Amino acid sequence: MTTVERDPQSLSDPTPDEARSLIERGLDADALVTVFGRCTVEYEGRAASTLGPGDRHVMLKPDGAALVHTDEGQQPVNWQPPGCEHAVDVADGELIVESDRESPDEHLFVTFERVAHAAAFDVVDPEDLALTGTEEDLRQRILDEPALVEPGFAPLSTERGTPAGAVDIYGEDADGRTVVVELKRRRVGPDAVGQLGRYVDALERDLHDDAEVRGILVAPSVTDRARDLLAERGLEFVSLEP
Repeated sequence: MTTVERDPQSLSDPTPDEARSLIERGLDADALVTVFGRCTVEYEGRAASTLGPGDRHVMLKPDGAALVHTDEGQQPVNWQPPGCEHAVDVADGELIVESDRESPDEHLFVTFERVAHAAAFDVVDPEDLALTGTEEDLRQRILDEPALVEPGFAPLSTERGTPAGAVDIYGEDADGRTVVVELKRRRVGPDAVGQLGRYVDALERDLHDDAEVRGILVAPSVTDRARDLLAERGLEFVSLEP
């Protein structure tokens, strides 16, 4: 019997361990990962939901988004926004795909009793996306609807000067704490986190000693390194398009 070598980036009917290995490599390489098979879906967060066993297609995007599709409709039956952290594991002979979001605290668990296909794609768009939205458009969206940042957020001023530069939006949260909002119209990396951190540090020095200053980065998405730096600095991220 001839043994056929499998493409390490695409597997049909893989074992749970084979699928986990492929998915881990894909996530490490910032690839677009897809998994199809019979699974259950559980969500824990602002609410809780469970989908019983069914055939579903799961897509994990490099920007942190996770989508769960069935054979009907154009919208996913469950999803996580950009900025989430993906993980994969095997337990009791089943493949478990997890997508976690820190703020707000949300978790998506997809447990595959059988994987029909798994793949990882190195997706490169040959042309930079021409965005019609600008940072000013993004600022205006938030000023018109502050709850896009978070419920209870109240903008107080724009382009507020600090020793580190001008803050895009300066405001307060529902508890009266100072909030610094840095706006970016496209996917950003560690530089944007450093910029936000400098604004927060400058305001903490300017305000009274016990003032708590929160820093929120608003952008369509962030890189994995930027997300790690946000967590290290105690800063926050909100995914929002211009």
